[in-house]
Amino acid sequence: MSGLYIPIGTPDGSRTEHAENLLAPNPSLMTLDGTNTWLIGGDEVVVIDPGPDDESHLRRVQEHLGERRVTEILLTHGHFDHSGGAGRFARMVKAPVRALDPRHRLGEEGLADGDVVTVDGLEIHVYGTPGHSFDSLCFWLPQDLAMLTGDTILGRGTTIIARDGGLSDYLRTLDRLRAAAESLEARALLPGHGPVLADPIGALDGYIAHRRERLDQIRAAREQGARTPREIVRVVYADVDRSLWPAAEMSVLAQLDYLDRL
Repeated sequence: MSGLYIPIGTPDGSRTEHAENLLAPNPSLMTLDGTNTWLIGGDEVVVIDPGPDDESHLRRVQEHLGERRVTEILLTHGHFDHSGGAGRFARMVKAPVRALDPRHRLGEEGLADGDVVTVDGLEIHVYGTPGHSFDSLCFWLPQDLAMLTGDTILGRGTTIIARDGGLSDYLRTLDRLRAAAESLEARALLPGHGPVLADPIGALDGYIAHRRERLDQIRAAREQGARTPREIVRVVYADVDRSLWPAAEMSVLAQLDYLDRL
């Protein structure tokens, strides 16, 4: 890999040798700067996560591609901020949409762990990484020693466990990605939100430690008398912006389910 270009202040335009990000204009506390739409390839391109159904963003992606042909559209998962624009974009560029969840596919082929997608002489290896959602996937780009992580690993902060995810799966996913990052000698994580992470092992170790710490905090909160998810959020997430407490409750529910199954 020839190195990373990481723009100051925004992930828009972040790139590796064969991957480039165009940032969707949907910033929020949940989506950080917005959704990262990744373009992989050269004269032929795979587009990963077209983002929300925002015509201005989809037109920007199409115009940026110029004469290059989109062979396939891949989804890291089906949440709207990643997949909402996939159908419209597919019609614009006349390419199929591949995803783990059949509800988000356009065309006959899906995606599953172990699949390999090829484009312009490049390989994209599919990793099943459930946890944030049941259908989460990550994509390994060996030519750049880079893993595209969707919402499984973010460029800032940590991800939530959504209602269609699960903490047991997520912890296994983190361990798998940590092992893969070491064995594959990964040099970058390309997330679905936020900036590129140039220290994959450090980022994954931080995620794993954070999850274990949160579980310890929830155990302690229960011992101190907190019972409902709302009560636990008030104790454990007291330093988090209150607008994020509903999302924190989802994560607490997932963590309580995990702890009650031990």
